[in-house]
Amino acid sequence: MPESSWKLVFYTMSWSYSSYLLFFTSYPFFHDPPSVFYNWKSGMTVPTDIAIAYLIQGSFYGHSIYATVNMDEWRKDSAVMVVHHIITLALISFSYAFRYHNVGILVLFLHDINDIQLEFTKVNIYLKSRGGGYHLLNDVLSNLGSVSFSVSWFWFRLYWFPLKVLYATCVSSIQSVPNIPFYFFFNTLLFALLLMNIYWFLFPSLSADLHPMEPSEEGSLQASDDWISLILNK
Repeated sequence: MPESSWKLVFYTMSWSYSSYLLFFTSYPFFHDPPSVFYNWKSGMTVPTDIAIAYLIQGSFYGHSIYATVNMDEWRKDSAVMVVHHIITLALISFSYAFRYHNVGILVLFLHDINDIQLEFTKVNIYLKSRGGGYHLLNDVLSNLGSVSFSVSWFWFRLYWFPLKVLYATCVSSIQSVPNIPFYFFFNTLLFALLLMNIYWFLFPSLSADLHPMEPSEEGSLQASDDWISLILNK
């Protein structure tokens, strides 16, 4: 409960900041993804507002690797989670070093929103049975959060991510900057991230087939609980 509450606050603040950069400043990256490579130069200066986002996210994922390995309970998808954190930290570090920071802001925006919904749903799952009782409002919120989480996961990570990020890095990059450095290395990491997004989207369905849900004490199937417990347990 405290861990999920902390993550809910963190992801809400980090996603709000990336939303501010994309929609309330002069950066056109969301509406015009190819613009992430306009006027790109090796060693170009990273704007301070983007550098702040990188510092915060890099620190968080560096800690997440340590916490997953040494502090969290080991689960069936923990190994994939460690790989995810390592790839994410590598993307953050290398995109900053290679000056692909404009792409990085798009990636963070498209991924953090799902973590907000995940932690919001988990908090309400904890709260719905607090004090040994049943709290209808939290039950409703947890189910709404579960539905919005699955829908937004598909829309942001499996639709917009390839449409906006991968198209820009695979196609627009070499159109704007022929022979752009680290092209294959950077895109390999991004495609690995996409594959993990697909894996986690399918994981609850596959696990549900192998382990049918049991009725709860109230006699109903707790679908939202199983979805949240099966995907991205952090």
